[in-house]
Amino acid sequence: MYTKLTERDANQYGPLALAFLGDSVYELLVRERILSKADLPASKLHALKVKRVCAAFQSRALDAINDELSEKEAAVVRRGRNATGNTVPKNASTADYRRATALEALFGYLKLIGAEERIEKLFDIIWDMEEFEI
Repeated sequence: MYTKLTERDANQYGPLALAFLGDSVYELLVRERILSKADLPASKLHALKVKRVCAAFQSRALDAINDELSEKEAAVVRRGRNATGNTVPKNASTADYRRATALEALFGYLKLIGAEERIEKLFDIIWDMEEFEI
């Protein structure tokens, strides 16, 4: 079992480490939400997931929640966006990939500090950005 960290302890992690955790937190939320909406073959579920976890979508998601962020959360986002060492995939722009990393860093940070309700609130905003189409 994992113990939630203080904000200070969570801030000791580098932005790419936060994004490493946040990537899985965000993707699990997407998978759970998709599965709750539709019982489909795995290939269709995967295709729906990819639309919501790609860098371009995550970049737009960051725009959607930007006004909702506290100063501390915005600072985590800036650290994630400015992280070095990112290898950009060929199907994403550098700007989108850096912003996606920033979003993932935020979700990783929130997970570490045990802010589950905050994660859900921000994810609800992101999910409602676009209509879910099967």
